[in-house]
Amino acid sequence: MKQINLALDTVENREMRLGSITSWTGTASDLVMQSNYEGRSLIKREFDCGKKNGCRLCELEMPFNQQSMCANSIASCQAGNLRDCVLIQHSPVGCTARNPEFNLAMRNGLARRNLEPRNINIVTTNLMENDMVFGASEKLRKTVQETFDRYHPKAIFLSMSCSTAIIGEDITSVADEMEEELGIPVIPLHCEGFRSKHWSTGFDIAQHGVLRQITKRNPKKQKDLINIVALWGTDYFTDMLKPLGLRVNYIMDIASFDELAQTSEAVATTTFCHTLGSYLATGLEQQFGVPQIDAPQPYGIKGTDEWLRAIARVVDKVEETEKYIQSEHERVHDEIESLKTKLKGVKGFVITGSAYAHGLISVLRELGIEVNGSVVFHHDPVYDGGKENQDTLKTLVENYGDIPNYSVSKTQPFQLPVILRNVDTDFIIVRHNGLAPNAARMGIPSFAMGDEHFPVGYDGIIRTGKAILDILARKKFNQVLKRHVKLPYSDWWLAQNDPFILARDPELIEIDQR
Repeated sequence: MKQINLALDTVENREMRLGSITSWTGTASDLVMQSNYEGRSLIKREFDCGKKNGCRLCELEMPFNQQSMCANSIASCQAGNLRDCVLIQHSPVGCTARNPEFNLAMRNGLARRNLEPRNINIVTTNLMENDMVFGASEKLRKTVQETFDRYHPKAIFLSMSCSTAIIGEDITSVADEMEEELGIPVIPLHCEGFRSKHWSTGFDIAQHGVLRQITKRNPKKQKDLINIVALWGTDYFTDMLKPLGLRVNYIMDIASFDELAQTSEAVATTTFCHTLGSYLATGLEQQFGVPQIDAPQPYGIKGTDEWLRAIARVVDKVEETEKYIQSEHERVHDEIESLKTKLKGVKGFVITGSAYAHGLISVLRELGIEVNGSVVFHHDPVYDGGKENQDTLKTLVENYGDIPNYSVSKTQPFQLPVILRNVDTDFIIVRHNGLAPNAARMGIPSFAMGDEHFPVGYDGIIRTGKAILDILARKKFNQVLKRHVKLPYSDWWLAQNDPFILARDPELIEIDQR
């Protein structure tokens, strides 16, 4: 396992550190075999697919992206959604375009957890043409001072943008100077948009900043506190872990400075998604001795059982936990069986981030729903912890069977009609809602999973099953919609069977296919 180095002010990209890819297609079992998780968890970065790109797992190289996100955007939604800290985006105002969406996410997240509503704390330096020519470090210093005077935050984050990276702004030096002057953490985030080919590196960058400059260095252990690395989802974890005598410390989105600081005092760290949580959990384990729960994600009966048992071993509550698991099985059994009867013969399709998709597919298959295909936004052949139980794709295939049509694609809407035509599905579950309208135009109802924790745990199986019944009730509407709308793609493209044909034969893009 590679050591996380907090002496550095930023992290290595996922594609170099973990061998992450963004374009691939085949069966899930093939990707498990090619990923070689066990080998990668022992010796990282020794990858070579003959192209010297630091990745033994070869990927398809698409000639263009129709849409995407960036590391800056993800780091911003993490650092900008803290309750008593402020993020300064050192960027032109255009980089703030998604802030209204992040504000909505924060307010929804606060409401879900019964916390006082408030808006995001994000400021921009609003770089202009002169700033790009002559530099803007002094403008950043003044913005930090004004932010401190106006908001009195407990910490200030500074995020790099493509523009400030191009002109070589030294945000680390400014952060160091202002931290000494103000007496609070001023944290640089080197998250320029073109830094990484996948936005998930932005999670690691924001979490690295917290580990370096907020987490307590001399912690006093709280034996009943457990860290949950999460997004904005509903607090289902408190009820799940209360029988084990544990209090939940949610990090990072909508957390407070003190909640971030006390992460080193927790008895353990776990998450609902290894893609999101593995870097922070590994850093806390390596640097502060907070064990990372070595278990599958808490999805479906099997996953939730093993997750609870792994936590129980850490907190020495094995006997109590077995009784709790048994009582939970008895409590949910009849309702799950009823849902399985109602959902018999139904087919589903999942489009989300990688580890999250694996958890969702587990839930669907436990409900008896057939899942013959899925799109994940990227694939990490290994996570920072290097623990075998973090190999979520292998866990899915071994426990629930193969997925014959499994694609890795970075939210590319033009591929979706071709992908969905190759599978037979009654509905899709999607996390990035921009893809849902394409499915609707094809007559397929969509469940936009806005609450990230919705499918977690034993009750998550029931919540998901009920939501799918509601989705299927809208199927006729989507079929009518299909008859009256047209997809915005050429007949040539819609006649293709391979969604990655442009990667296999990029010369086709130069030919008039009308």
